[in-house]
Amino acid sequence: MKRQIVFMSIILLLVCMSGFSLQKTLIDFTTLTADYEVQNAGGQMENAATLVNYSSQAGARFTDEERELMLTSLALDNWRVELASSSRTVERMKDSLTKEATTTSNARPFDGEEMANKTILGVRILFPESAFNSYAIIKPPFEIQAYQDKEEFAADGTATVSDEELGRGTKFDGYGVIKNIGVIKEIECMAYGGNYPHALEIILMDEQYVERSYHLDYLKFEGWKRLVWTNPNYITEVRNREIQLYPLYPRSVPYRKLIGFVIYRDAASIGGDFITYIKDVKITYDEAIREQDELQIDDESIWGILQKRNEARRQAEYKRLGNRQVLELLERMKMDQTE
Repeated sequence: MKRQIVFMSIILLLVCMSGFSLQKTLIDFTTLTADYEVQNAGGQMENAATLVNYSSQAGARFTDEERELMLTSLALDNWRVELASSSRTVERMKDSLTKEATTTSNARPFDGEEMANKTILGVRILFPESAFNSYAIIKPPFEIQAYQDKEEFAADGTATVSDEELGRGTKFDGYGVIKNIGVIKEIECMAYGGNYPHALEIILMDEQYVERSYHLDYLKFEGWKRLVWTNPNYITEVRNREIQLYPLYPRSVPYRKLIGFVIYRDAASIGGDFITYIKDVKITYDEAIREQDELQIDDESIWGILQKRNEARRQAEYKRLGNRQVLELLERMKMDQTE
C-alpha cells in the first residue's frame, strides 16, 4: 500500500513538473518585417523566414524570369481583411487592408517591454455606417502549415532544405504554430486600442482541423493593452484532474495554429473607419507530453509520419494559394504602370 502511495505521488509530481504555466509566443509581428527583396520584381519585399514559392502551381506559359517572381510570405502588407458578406462594397473592400506599421521613437515601454521603433501589424477596416451588425476577419495571405520543413532561399528564389531540417517540419513554429499543446490556460494578445467599442477574437485550429474562436476583450481603451482569454474550465489542482496516459509519437502531437483575428462591430456602435494595431499573441498551456531537454530519438525525422499525414492538405492549400497568387500576378502585369 505504501509503495502504491509513493508511486502515485511520483506520478502527480511529474505531472506538476510537466508543463504548468508554460508560455510560448504563437506569433510576433515584429519578426515579420519585409527583409527579403525579390529579384527583378520592382521592389517587391517579403519576409525571409516565412517565404513560400508557389511557382509549381503556375502553367507552362510563364517564363523562368516570371516564375522567379512567384514568392509570397507572412510579411505584414500581405495579410488580408475579409469583410462580412453584407458589408462588401467596392469602397469598403478597397479601404479595408493591413499595413506594416512602426511605433515612434517616443513610444513608452509597456508591461516591461520596450515599444519604441517596433514593427507591428496595422489594420484598417471600413465598416458600414448603417446600424447593423458586422465583422471583419484579419487573415494571413495563406493557410499557415503546421508541418513544413524550414527552407533557405537563394537570391533567385530557389529553396533548399538542409539535412538538419529535413523532415522536422518546423518552418512556421513561432510564426503562427505552437506544438505539443495540451489544455490551454490563457491566450493573450497585445493590441492597441483607440476607444472603439468593437470586440476582438482570435481563431485557432487544432490537429483535428477544428476551428475555435476565443473572445479576448473589447478595444474600448486608449494605448497598448494585453487582452486575455482565460479558460474557465482550467483545473489548477492536480488531484482534481482526470489523469490519463496517452500514446506517444505520432499520436500525441497536438498543435494550435493561427487562422486569423475577428473584429466585431455591434449595430449600436459607431461605424465607418476603424484602426487598430496588433503586436503579438502568446499562449499559456499545459504540455500534452513532457518535452525532454534533448531528444533521445528524433521520431519525425526518421519516419516522417506527421509530414505525410499533412501532405495532402498542404498540397491542396498550395494549389489554392498558387492559383490565387498567379491570378493576382497576372492582374498586376496588366495594370497601368505609369506613376
